[in-house]
Amino acid sequence: MAGFALASLVLPLSACATDSGSDESAEPRDTLVYATGDAEPDCLDPHVGGNFPQALLATQVLESLVALNDAGEIVPWLATAWEPADDGLSWDFTLDESAVFTDGTPVDAAAVKANIEHLQDPDTGSSTGYLAVQQIEEVEVVGPTVARFHLSRPDAALLESLAQPWVAIQSPAGIERGQEENCLSPIGSGPFRVAEWVKQDRIVLERNTDYATAPDGFEPPSADAAQRLEWRFIPDATTRFAALESGEVDVIDNPLPEQITSAEADDALAHVDAPRPGASNRIELNTGQAPFDDQRVREAFIAATDVNAGLETLFEGTAPRSTSALSSVEPLAVQSPDAYAVDPGRAAELLDEAGWTERDDGIRLKDGERLTARFPVTGAQSTQAEQALFEQIQAAAREVGFDVQITLLDLASWYGALGALEYELVSAPYTKIGPDVLRFLYHSDATVPAPSGYFANHALVQDPELDALLEVIGEESDPEVRGDAAREAQEWIAEARIILPIYDQQNHFLHRADLEGFRALPTVNTPWLGNVVAG
Repeated sequence: MAGFALASLVLPLSACATDSGSDESAEPRDTLVYATGDAEPDCLDPHVGGNFPQALLATQVLESLVALNDAGEIVPWLATAWEPADDGLSWDFTLDESAVFTDGTPVDAAAVKANIEHLQDPDTGSSTGYLAVQQIEEVEVVGPTVARFHLSRPDAALLESLAQPWVAIQSPAGIERGQEENCLSPIGSGPFRVAEWVKQDRIVLERNTDYATAPDGFEPPSADAAQRLEWRFIPDATTRFAALESGEVDVIDNPLPEQITSAEADDALAHVDAPRPGASNRIELNTGQAPFDDQRVREAFIAATDVNAGLETLFEGTAPRSTSALSSVEPLAVQSPDAYAVDPGRAAELLDEAGWTERDDGIRLKDGERLTARFPVTGAQSTQAEQALFEQIQAAAREVGFDVQITLLDLASWYGALGALEYELVSAPYTKIGPDVLRFLYHSDATVPAPSGYFANHALVQDPELDALLEVIGEESDPEVRGDAAREAQEWIAEARIILPIYDQQNHFLHRADLEGFRALPTVNTPWLGNVVAG
């Protein structure tokens, strides 16, 4: 994201700010101000690309066919019922007859068909959504409120996939305007609609006064709920937190660990911890090229790194360690602490065995080549604390002879480095509900780029045994069989040392304590602000 003066982001908010210590009898504020530290999206249509900043905004404007509740169960949303065929090759979805897009057109079966086709159209440039619906061959309009999905193979994760904000349903009329216009203001059926986008400053959302389809288990908007939502882009965490403390903004995301600790001790602020489902935050080792095509070198790198010490000093207890490829909020997550035990002596032995025996200023060499691992990092994907953790890992790896070269890049350059395979290490967050995320990340097919050019298998692992387990996760409807495959796949990943798990993908939100109704939608734990009363 282009640089700009931080003062310009905070000062305009003063006009709508109120004293956080104001009289409790005061009328609720019409405007809710959300300040994000995530990168400003290039496009608000989550079908295009498909990243987390898009999901944050899409949750306020668009709705999915189904949702996830606090118990991890799939529940109705735009679809009130669904029924798979006995062979698993088709599903019938019955739609809520009351659902209407903000342009006045109905959320009907034809709209659902148009959305799936939009996701699958290469010109859309989808990645996350495209991968979620890749098993759908056709959507048949059975009737105005019944859509039949025909699949190329049984998809046990279909409902999990359809719950995601990157597969949310939007007005076909909006899509037909063309990508340039639809990126500026996708048209949904959610509690807000896009009113204005001032690039590098704010997005203004206005209340959908006809809204009637809150997610199952969520209360519909009350008369006092905020009528206007201002989405501000404040990349600097210190500036963002200061704006919250002063009352200039109501909600912030991506706080620093010390800010979370401070907020928890402040009665005027509240903290919501909502880890993302799917994969853990992890460093992936590129097994497709030297030096990590040798398992001994992968094991050595992992044995050399003390992640726990870094988490304790840098994250102040806000990020518990993970030793799983899956987030701890996933019921089938398997922790493998022994696979990621710290043992620098063993790391040195493994590197000797692998032939990296010579030294050049502390860095090991083999046949004249230095033991180098390029590690592109972007502030748009990794927090300041995480970047500091990477530097600690870099220093620990150097002690046994690795030359880890961390390069801080803007988001576009980071994607470019990944696409050109100019990395040996990478930390790339990926959010998808359920264990099927493992198939998206580690199946051989996931080395093939989506239409957007993005591929999710950054470890470049291609193994028939692992593929077979991942296919069972994706296709098997029997929960016991699927669970066994998920556990075996995680054990394979841990034994092969293709990743270094760090912690759950963090979703920390701080907000003013006078807000009522602030909740994270459990699907991917984005905040749903449809029924928030501000003050």
